[in-house]
Amino acid sequence: MSPQEHLLALKPEKEFFIGIDSDGCAFDTMEIKQKECFCPNFIKYFRMQPVSKYARETWEFVNLYSTYRGCNRFLAVIETLRLLTTRPEIKARNFKVPSSSPLIEWTMKETKLGNPALKKYAAEINDPFITLTLEWSLKVNEEIEKMVFGIAPFPFVKECLEKIKPTADIMVVSQTPFEALKREWEENKIDHFLRMIAGQEHGTKSEHIKYAAKDKYPGEKILMIGDAKGDLKAAKSNGALFFPINPGKEEESWEKLYNEGLDIFFTGTFKGSYEDELIREFETYLPEYPHWK
Repeated sequence: MSPQEHLLALKPEKEFFIGIDSDGCAFDTMEIKQKECFCPNFIKYFRMQPVSKYARETWEFVNLYSTYRGCNRFLAVIETLRLLTTRPEIKARNFKVPSSSPLIEWTMKETKLGNPALKKYAAEINDPFITLTLEWSLKVNEEIEKMVFGIAPFPFVKECLEKIKPTADIMVVSQTPFEALKREWEENKIDHFLRMIAGQEHGTKSEHIKYAAKDKYPGEKILMIGDAKGDLKAAKSNGALFFPINPGKEEESWEKLYNEGLDIFFTGTFKGSYEDELIREFETYLPEYPHWK
């Protein structure tokens, strides 16, 4: 059975459906993964040593502090390289930023943006940049497995899961590789709350919700909980509702979800002014443009 077929095969057991993002949303793993695993290897593999200060600042802006937060790792490479070409500091050093054109071409025709699909593509096309990107991505996974462990979910996550389970089917909706997600949820003994874990191998977040929930539950009974604009987009592209976990205010967000958000969702009064105000506040946390532009 293909990953998409697994999503399609998910049958409603409860009246409601709730999708939850993992990295940076349920778990405080975003900073350690990006700063200790993704970014150092981005500098190493893409030969950014001469401009490492700006490469790091740009990578962290894209992946932690901008509208791109939470995006797929390969899209993050593309956006970081694009932004680097616009930086005056890079131009002043006559540094040639590598072209991501081969990767852009792949992401435009592939939705399952994970290592298995890239590995298959790399074998077919034999392009140096694609091969390099695959090597970088595999190394990142290796480093995450060694580095990221013992990290508990944010306060009030478990309490929310306990409150949700009697009434809603719960699924992880993430662009993290499946094995890493499985390891983190099992390690914290909260995987039993879930119907399914959907990672990058299952397609985009929008596809996760589309195949697992859309047309199986009414739109007003589907909720996505996330910390990134991609989570909001995934919800709205499927006519679902969205509760934001605000970056830097994660504990307060989960406490608010536990104390009021879930009750409002389950009573059918979430859509409208309540959700609109949540989204307005959320959008102030993630700027589109970096400070150097």
